[in-house]
Amino acid sequence: MQAVNAEIIAIGDELLYGQIMDTNSHWISQELDAVGVRVVRKTTVGDNRTDILTAFEEASKRADLILITGGLGPTQDDLTKPLLAEFFGCEIVEVPEAVAAVSAYFTRRGREMTLLNTLQGHLPTCCTYVPNEVGTAPGMWFEQKGCYWMSMPGVPHEMKKLVKDFVLPKLSQVFELPVIYHKLIKTAGIGESWLADLIKDWENALPTHIRLAYLPSLGHVKLRLTAFGTNKEQLQQEVAAQIQILLPQIEKYVYGYDEETLETALGKLLKNAGKTIALAESCSGGYVSHLITTVPGSSAYFQGAVVPYHNAFKERILGVKSETLSSHGAVSEATVAEMAEGVRKLFNADYGLASSGIAGPDGGTADKPVGTVWIGCAGPEGVETRKLQLTQDRMLNIQLTGVAVLNLFRTCFLPTHK
Repeated sequence: MQAVNAEIIAIGDELLYGQIMDTNSHWISQELDAVGVRVVRKTTVGDNRTDILTAFEEASKRADLILITGGLGPTQDDLTKPLLAEFFGCEIVEVPEAVAAVSAYFTRRGREMTLLNTLQGHLPTCCTYVPNEVGTAPGMWFEQKGCYWMSMPGVPHEMKKLVKDFVLPKLSQVFELPVIYHKLIKTAGIGESWLADLIKDWENALPTHIRLAYLPSLGHVKLRLTAFGTNKEQLQQEVAAQIQILLPQIEKYVYGYDEETLETALGKLLKNAGKTIALAESCSGGYVSHLITTVPGSSAYFQGAVVPYHNAFKERILGVKSETLSSHGAVSEATVAEMAEGVRKLFNADYGLASSGIAGPDGGTADKPVGTVWIGCAGPEGVETRKLQLTQDRMLNIQLTGVAVLNLFRTCFLPTHK
């Protein structure tokens, strides 16, 4: 079975100017992926004749299916329809059924239809008219130049209805669609290049119909396995078997799969074990608490938190010794260890987490430059600490600290993952 390749062309100056975000292409990609169509290119082009025609020509050379959004309004800057007619070498004529549909749309809303609106019912002779039940610009389906084309309005709810009601059913008629199955493995505590080196032998031994992609983000690396075939259940079994081969090599870094986040994974660990947690956040300023409390039901294991930004409150609230602060400073292993143990006792929690560092952009020294962060986890077995050397960006440092704190707790809670 041959793969079906698609290209999405989004048309409109407003997309290039950043005035509107192209959420349409993202949504379309998800829908196509679910039915086994592979998007090979997304193109954004402004309201320019030459650029649009070039995009059409290039897309026709690499895709079996081309989905176009935008540029179907009634004004002169809406070029999609006339340029499709020019590209395919056909005329635009009045389609009485389309004009009647536009007229009915305005009648239902008690509005008067103008001549410009009437022109929306004029379509290229080489297209199949596709009614738009929730707007005025019809869809246009073409079977030209060796591939299939669908032009749709850029208004999201209009486009989505056309995709669901017409495009997806049509694809099953014109293509023998393959099955595409994705599985995400979520990791933390290891960088992309180190992870790739660790699993290179396993990766090189993957069957040709199973592909691996590395998807790094702040503090995380996702491994995406994509399998192609004709039987979804069989692909799921094959991917599961490959994961079982892989896990012994990376299990200590794996915290979840698919849509699971680090905070939801840790919430499950705590809830299932009947354990509780509390936080003392200095440089992270409550960010870790925010992550934890985004999980529904977190009140079952989250006791509370303090943000002791000034040293006086590290002493007064958490019991950090004044000599510790004077000898080692607020950003130190000794201080963060006492903070973690202090917040654990303060909230009568099973585990206490703490962070203290220099988020930036100011405050760094030669010994402790911006981005220096200490984190700690206190539990029944004692205290674990880590030193982080992060970036010059304040918000980035806060976010990276959040991931590191949660992952430190995971390794403390699961000793085999240290």
